[in-house]
Amino acid sequence: MNESKEVLKYCPNFHKIVNFDYLKDDKITAKLIRVYKDYIFSVNINSTEAIQEVKEFDYVLNRYIDDYEFRKELKKEIVQVKIKKSCTDILKAIVESIIHIFDKYVESTTRKITIARWI
Repeated sequence: MNESKEVLKYCPNFHKIVNFDYLKDDKITAKLIRVYKDYIFSVNINSTEAIQEVKEFDYVLNRYIDDYEFRKELKKEIVQVKIKKSCTDILKAIVESIIHIFDKYVESTTRKITIARWI
């Protein structure tokens, strides 16, 4: 089986993410989608760790599309990500940073309790 088709079975949100209709001037979303495509098609599908990271990254970018608050948070945080010059796999480092930002977002939003006031 073709390796690119093989990796797509681990990415249930692939078409939703790739076909996301974003604003023309939204450069960050365009780059995130490009990073997503580059990463999932460059991963070694024989590595269970890599497959797990692909699944997680697919979930995170799907959440980016669906959750407006997370989208705002990621756009704010992603510009502050620093990659060391000694890093050998820049794409993997970016993906790990995005997943880390998502984990921090989930942790902070689960601690906030919003109380709605009924009129």
